[in-house]
Amino acid sequence: MNIPEVLDWNDLSDQIRCWQAAGERVVFTNGVFDILHVGHTRYLREARGLGDRLVVGINSDDSVRRLKGPTRPINSELDRAEVMASLHFVDGVTIFADDTPIPLLRVLKPDIHAKGGDYKTPDALPETEVVRAYGGDVVILQLVDGKSTTNIVKKMQEH
Repeated sequence: MNIPEVLDWNDLSDQIRCWQAAGERVVFTNGVFDILHVGHTRYLREARGLGDRLVVGINSDDSVRRLKGPTRPINSELDRAEVMASLHFVDGVTIFADDTPIPLLRVLKPDIHAKGGDYKTPDALPETEVVRAYGGDVVILQLVDGKSTTNIVKKMQEH
């Protein structure tokens, strides 16, 4: 099996331009994806269904600590990125160090930016303005209730 590599932003941007030039719609999503679970896979498959290619931005270890606290992440950014890249419905993976994907979106310019249902509307996302400015769309996906890494970690700590 051929596992796609984790790409730097410029190489991934070049790949996205090739896909778009061939008429393919590129969907982007981002997240921590610390312990991959069914909520993640359902969400990622739904995102992939919005277009022809799925690209995922993984938060760096430092950004995860800023967002989730000093005990996270559990898995390193390279491990999380490799697991993500191994999923057959993911076409590209990169790592970003910012607290939001705004700088990455400015480089990649995917056709669709998909986010989880913990955001109620696209206007709740700080990156929506950037995506719409280059002509992209923002789609809020269905939340998988009760499925989260935080819940998994809490359950493990209780046992």
